[in-house]
Amino acid sequence: MKRRLTLTQKRSLLGIFFILPWLIGFVFLFLTPLLESIRFSFSELKVAPNGFTLEFIGIENFRAALAVDPDFNRVLTQSVLEMVYDVPMILFFSLFTAALLNQKFRGRSVARAVFFLPVILASGAVEAAQQSGLIQLTGSSEAAQELAQQQMGFDPMIVIRMLGNAGIPLWFVEYIAEAITRIYEIISSSGVQILIFLAALQSVPASMYEVAKIDGATAYESFWKITFPMVSPLVLTNVIYTIIDSFGDSPVTERIYQTAFQAQNFGLSAAMAWLYTIAVSLLLIIIGYLISRRVFYHN
Repeated sequence: MKRRLTLTQKRSLLGIFFILPWLIGFVFLFLTPLLESIRFSFSELKVAPNGFTLEFIGIENFRAALAVDPDFNRVLTQSVLEMVYDVPMILFFSLFTAALLNQKFRGRSVARAVFFLPVILASGAVEAAQQSGLIQLTGSSEAAQELAQQQMGFDPMIVIRMLGNAGIPLWFVEYIAEAITRIYEIISSSGVQILIFLAALQSVPASMYEVAKIDGATAYESFWKITFPMVSPLVLTNVIYTIIDSFGDSPVTERIYQTAFQAQNFGLSAAMAWLYTIAVSLLLIIIGYLISRRVFYHN
């Protein structure tokens, strides 16, 4: 008699098929360079007439990155602090925007596309198409200059005084004012997170809101008792994505690139990359553990 798969086994098999394209790409395209970078980090690369040679030097590259290089520690620390500062801004804006876009109104599809448009523009696809002559954009520089002038003309003291008079702590007022002055950067970094939160909001059963309304719950109570707990698993997802995305294009990666391709020190560059990877991994483990303790999973 043929044994049938259980529901848990079917879900596990579905998960394997879901990650299979990434797994194939990792094994055939990424695994070999990853192992080579480990070799480089413990070696000194010397160019030879027939290629290059590697001389094992132990942890010397790691020591040079942490104790000799004048910029790596500073840049790494600065990137981590900026990430801790920026992630709450992006998450709050993403959840707030997703809640607005989840409402029923005319032009909702267009509004969703507008908020995701910065992700497409930041991907480099538009710039590459323009450089290859496939498209021609006019007036983009003038629009960027006008936007910059509008941002420079904003006076954050107006917000600081208004919120300060409301009795809000000064550190939080300054944080909000900083977020307002950097609104374009936050929007540019929030497109994917908005889509993830929007999908989570659409999966919340409407019957929960109907029952809460019958029981006399306000919109504020419904958000904190129903909406936020139901989307909390996606909060963890967006935190991890935002951290990785912020580290993907940071001064640290620029420093690693300069060390490898300008200073031609590939061993030191590989050591910096692995130190960077370890720092990001530890940060993800700590934050993931802290947030996962508060996540509500609805079955």
